[in-house]
Amino acid sequence: MSLDLASLTFLLVEDSAYMRTILRTMLQGFGARRIVEAEDGASGLEAMDRANPDILILDWVMPILDGADMVRMIRSPNNPFAYIPIIMVTAHTERSRIVEARRLGVHELLSKPISAKALYQRVSSVILQPRDFIKTATYFGPAPREIRNRQKIWQGAPGQPGEQGNDGEDQNVTAVG
Repeated sequence: MSLDLASLTFLLVEDSAYMRTILRTMLQGFGARRIVEAEDGASGLEAMDRANPDILILDWVMPILDGADMVRMIRSPNNPFAYIPIIMVTAHTERSRIVEARRLGVHELLSKPISAKALYQRVSSVILQPRDFIKTATYFGPAPREIRNRQKIWQGAPGQPGEQGNDGEDQNVTAVG
């Protein structure tokens, strides 16, 4: 199935001009026509206001304001872009980074070196499988796939937000979106 990406606006936030060229070329090959670029998180936040993107693709490690800090700022419930699908690009794929990306509220993680197939799969996922957003005392972002696909409850440590009551229902999770 081929997606029509021509009507969507993508924001690429990546400090490497070479990597921005690779990502832009791949997106154009998929049919994307509106692609805005920024070279760090600070200019990426400014570009968001100007471009009003539909999908954000950003690198984790950047100068001035890195990808993780940018996501933290975006995932504030009062931010007008709080619900934007985010695809995080990183060369650091150790488990701790993957867990942190999930806690930040990233929709998809894309590891370097990037393949066109992997990028297309991530873009397709955020378009064809949108996720509801949830809000707890410690998290605001897309519902983890376990909730969506397996109907499990967002679980926290005992005594923490997300703890289940006796009826199995989570008392501290609010579905948003």
